[in-house]
Amino acid sequence: MFNAQSINLEEFATGFTAPVEIVHANDSRMFVVQQNGIIRIVQPNGTINSTDFLNISSKITYGGERGLLGLAFHPQYTTNGYFFVYYNDTNGNITVARYTRSSNPDVADATTEKIVLNVPKPFDNHNGGSIHFAPDGYLWIVTGDGGSGGDPNNNAQNKNSLLGKMLRLDINSTGPYNIPSNNPFIGVDGADEVWAYGLRNAWKFNFDTTSGNVMIADVGQGQIEEINRQPISQAGLNYGWRCYEGNTPYNTTGCPSTSTMTFPVAAYNHTGGKCSITGGYIYRGTQYPALQGRYIFADYCSTQIGILNPDDSITWTSAFPGNNFSTFGVNNQNDLFVAAVNNGKIFKITSGALATQENNLSSQVKIYPNPASKKVFINGIKDRDISVEIFSADGKIVLESQKTGSDGSIDISGIPAGVYFITLNSENLKYYSQKLVIQ
Repeated sequence: MFNAQSINLEEFATGFTAPVEIVHANDSRMFVVQQNGIIRIVQPNGTINSTDFLNISSKITYGGERGLLGLAFHPQYTTNGYFFVYYNDTNGNITVARYTRSSNPDVADATTEKIVLNVPKPFDNHNGGSIHFAPDGYLWIVTGDGGSGGDPNNNAQNKNSLLGKMLRLDINSTGPYNIPSNNPFIGVDGADEVWAYGLRNAWKFNFDTTSGNVMIADVGQGQIEEINRQPISQAGLNYGWRCYEGNTPYNTTGCPSTSTMTFPVAAYNHTGGKCSITGGYIYRGTQYPALQGRYIFADYCSTQIGILNPDDSITWTSAFPGNNFSTFGVNNQNDLFVAAVNNGKIFKITSGALATQENNLSSQVKIYPNPASKKVFINGIKDRDISVEIFSADGKIVLESQKTGSDGSIDISGIPAGVYFITLNSENLKYYSQKLVIQ
């Protein structure tokens, strides 16, 4: 298990109004989306540009769960200047639009809007709003189920509705968009735009290109929050809402067999003041090896950070009072940040234990040979009550809580060749992680 109390927050930037997304454009700047319709640029030292990158506040409905919610830069942004936003228009409808950068790299041209998608919404809540480009260049868009409670219109299970879905579009077209040829419902029951369905109000998803998975955090109806993890290439999945909330039946009237549904890899209930999941990222930075490969997220009400362990259990930090966490983001170095919507602050996530110990630990601990086969040896730790875990790049545990032999060895003969992370846990060491290549 990860020692959750070694997660620290360092204030990085402040002064935002309702920050709901943090994105980078493959350079050192970070772009902060404010729910009120403004995108601002933060420099690597935490200073905020005085001029807004984009202000479309006159085009949106701002309030409650509505507003400007998502931002994604085109994979060829450097050359074409295209970026895409997700917002509720003045009628409250879900809108995805393309804008173009101006001649000033720090300012967009607000006159260049091209509407890609406009989806009517029956209620004001459950707007989804996360948009990202997949590694194949297609734009993925997550929509809420339309709002109210319990999805009264059963939009999420209706494959012909664009609500409660993950959409997948080819936006490299002269028209608003084209349909990727391998979308799952082309020519059959279901809207061509739909990639996956059965989502209630996924509040943040992202791609982890190291593992090839998509991570989706779906907000629950009243009792259960869930985390879904599936290969990016797996099409047509039904994540179960409104038939199921997490793994628990909610309203199974007219629902298909559970064998056709994809259930979450992890879920938690509302004990301890929890109420709503804020999806995060799998940490792929280099500064804090103990966080490597772990999905880090938050609960909006309890103000706690959650860590999804390799065995899909969840470890919670203590609360960070006064911070309703609304979004996570990474910079171009894969450092991880989190924002609080209520106070307008952005924090860098750090690991306190490693911040003070990693230099001497790196010289103290020796794991060899690397690459290894059959056996790997661990030297430099006096505490023999150490447990060892090895997990693959996609977070799957392949060796769990094994003690070292008298010679400090671990038997790895049953593990297939590949790239893994070996983690050491002990009362004194707390946590140490290192990449391990098995031949």
